[in-house]
Amino acid sequence: MSSPRRVALAGMGIYVPERIMTNKELEARLDTTGEWIQSRTGICERRIAAPEQAASDLGVIAARRALQDAGLAAEQIDLIICATASGDTTFPSTACLLQTQLGATAAGAFDISAVCSGFIYAYAAGANMIASGQAKRVLIVAAEKFTTLLDWEDRSTCVLMGDGAGAVVLTSDAKQGELLSCSLGTDSGGIENLIIPAGGSARPTTHETVDQKLHYMKMNGPEIYKFGVRIIGESVSEALKLAGLNESQLDLLIPHQANIRIIKSAAKRFNLTMDKIVVNIDRYSNTSAASVPIALAEAKEQGRLRPGMHVAMVAFGAGLTWGTVVLRW
Repeated sequence: MSSPRRVALAGMGIYVPERIMTNKELEARLDTTGEWIQSRTGICERRIAAPEQAASDLGVIAARRALQDAGLAAEQIDLIICATASGDTTFPSTACLLQTQLGATAAGAFDISAVCSGFIYAYAAGANMIASGQAKRVLIVAAEKFTTLLDWEDRSTCVLMGDGAGAVVLTSDAKQGELLSCSLGTDSGGIENLIIPAGGSARPTTHETVDQKLHYMKMNGPEIYKFGVRIIGESVSEALKLAGLNESQLDLLIPHQANIRIIKSAAKRFNLTMDKIVVNIDRYSNTSAASVPIALAEAKEQGRLRPGMHVAMVAFGAGLTWGTVVLRW
């Protein structure tokens, strides 16, 4: 049996909508203050997609930028995996729509639904396709128009989320971002703590479900906070062990941008100063599956990814799901 093929990161790209919604704007709509939002979450503003923009419209821009960064044409892509919880339609998949918009005529396409963990799950799936020899070039797109899933009268949830997209291209011959390990996990015992209750086959859409606002995100904030604090440490630690690394060898942490207090807890857990953690929650809020690839691309743009660095990307979300990818830059 042949050895697994090397997997590395050939290119990346992001897109965030033009419209900025500040905490001040939310003060006029909700019983809250910008200071309260920032102190509890770290969020100062978020991006809001235009009414005519769907998740695929955000994702296709990020994807084109990733392809350009990789020096590849869309026709050279073998597989497109889209991580989204806010896809354009129930079916077909948003990945299929991206395949058409990009002109990736040789690519298979499918979606992954792991909500905020979606990019990590998609990364693991795409990497395994390359490692097994079933694909040479994989495009992973995380695209979210999550603001359509929010009850804008619920201050406990609507202040947390924003829209955006990030994309990466994986190949076996890229010189940067070599994959060292992936670690994924799920605990459905906490499924009710973060959920959209209606709209699926279990509770189809009715006048009653619409009237009760059951098609919007519902969250048990305290439980999700405790879960996030615990699982980031456990997941990153496991992935580092799988990569054959000690925790002291972690050079840069790129966490899911859910809450600044959770991120600071991770810094304390791994004895990292904040300059070794990528944070952009203040500008984008939580963009669900897109948050990690957006942060990754910004880290590269800022010159924070240097040859030889060990980088961990970690996310957690509904399911409850979590995962970590460790790279050697």
